[in-house]
Amino acid sequence: MSEIRTVGIISKPAVPAGAELVPKVIAWLRARNVEVRSDGETAAYAPAEQGMPRGEVPEGCDLVIVLGGDGTLLSAARAIGQREIPLFPVNLGGLGFLTAITMDEVFPELERALRGEHRVAKRKFLNTELVRAGSVVANYDALNDAVLTKSEIARMIDLQAYVDEQLVANYKADGLIVCTPTGSTAYSLAAGGPIIFPSVPAICITPICPHMLTNRPVMVPETSVVRVISHAPNGNVYLTIDGQIGSPVEEGDTIVCRSSRFALHLIRPPRAMFFDVLRQKLKWGER
Repeated sequence: MSEIRTVGIISKPAVPAGAELVPKVIAWLRARNVEVRSDGETAAYAPAEQGMPRGEVPEGCDLVIVLGGDGTLLSAARAIGQREIPLFPVNLGGLGFLTAITMDEVFPELERALRGEHRVAKRKFLNTELVRAGSVVANYDALNDAVLTKSEIARMIDLQAYVDEQLVANYKADGLIVCTPTGSTAYSLAAGGPIIFPSVPAICITPICPHMLTNRPVMVPETSVVRVISHAPNGNVYLTIDGQIGSPVEEGDTIVCRSSRFALHLIRPPRAMFFDVLRQKLKWGER
C-alpha cells in the first residue's frame, strides 16, 4: 500500500466516546503530518474542523476511519463506493460485528496502518438493480443485504424468486432477504438464515416469516444472478439496502442481485479472527 498522507474520518453522532476520541485521533494524525478530512458529525466533536458532506470525505484519501458501530460503517462503505480505500473501523460501543477495533486499540492499530503492516479483508458488495418496464430505475451496492419487505400492516406479499433461469419459489411472506456473507450476521441471521464464513463465495436468499414453513434459506454460488419479481400491489413493497436507503417497489418490478466486482477493503486487527468475533458477539460457549 502507498504511504498514508490523507485520512478521512466518518463518525456516529452524539456518542460520548466520540467526543473523547475524535479530537485525540485528529491531533495524533496531524502530529504525523497526515491531512484530515471530516464529515459533519466528526466536526461536531471537534469544532475547529471544517466538516463536509459524508459522500465527499473519501475523495483523495488513502485511508478512511469510521468511528461508531456497524450502521456507521455501512454508511461509510457507501461513501467510499467503488474506490479501493482501506476502511479502519473503530467500535464506540454496541454489538459491532464489523467494527472490530476497540477504543484501546485505536492508536497501536493506526501505527500499524501507517507502517503498512495492517491486515485487510476484502468484503464483496452485492449489486442490486430495480428494474421497471425493462428499464433500471435504481442501482445500489449493498455490503450486507437487499431486502424486500411489506409496507402495509399485517399483509403478506407475493414474491417470485429465480436463480439464473431456474424458479426457486413463489413466496408468500413478510419479505425476502438477499445477502452477502458479510450480511449473513445481520438481518438474515435474525430471520433464521445461516452464518456464512466471509470468504465463502456465496449469496444467501432468506425468506422473512414465510407462510409455508418449508420455505427455508437457500445459499447459491456468488456467480449466480438472483431475480425477484414482486406481484404485490403498488405501495405494498419496499426495497431497502443495508437497512439505510432504498426505493418503493411497484407491481411487476424485478429486483436483480448479483455479486459486484467491487469489494470493501476492511482493516482487521490481528486478533479479530471470525470465530473469535462470533463467540464474543453472540456469547457462544459462555459458562
